[in-house]
Amino acid sequence: MHPESDSALVERCRRGDMRAFQRLFETHARPCHAVCARLLGDPALAEDALQEAFLKAHRRLDQFDGRASFGTWMHRIAVNTAIEFLRRRHPEDMQGEVPAELEDDQADPHSQASRAELAEGIGAALARLTALERSVFVLRHLEQRSLAEIALTLSSNVNACKQAIFRAVRKMRDHLAHFETSPS
Repeated sequence: MHPESDSALVERCRRGDMRAFQRLFETHARPCHAVCARLLGDPALAEDALQEAFLKAHRRLDQFDGRASFGTWMHRIAVNTAIEFLRRRHPEDMQGEVPAELEDDQADPHSQASRAELAEGIGAALARLTALERSVFVLRHLEQRSLAEIALTLSSNVNACKQAIFRAVRKMRDHLAHFETSPS
């Protein structure tokens, strides 16, 4: 038996089948949570954003037209919801958060200390970015999304996204410049 396609599940959802929506959630929650966590820097807050994103998707299923896959549509809702959460937060709340990608329990103590310092610096640098800059930086450099995908996700144009990525990278480099000259 083949798993049911997303489009078939969406049609069942539109007819009121909550089990179909549960299957969509189970399929797409993990990647959506990952992008929310990367954008927000807080797994608990990412969980809140994920829940809100899926509520929005459920309410807007009638707007899903199938031009993109359900996963792409859901990813866009998750990113936009995380951006809304970012805009609501105070920048000082994000200071010192450690991106999960930089955690390594296997490293030696000196290496762990250096990584922790770098991770804290990256968290602080990310916190200094505007919501747009943080979003494009995460989507481009952590999610490995193309410029076209980023523009589509953010309802923007490619040139505006390029400029925002440039500004974000410049700010990150400026804030993290002392790590390049630190002795190892």
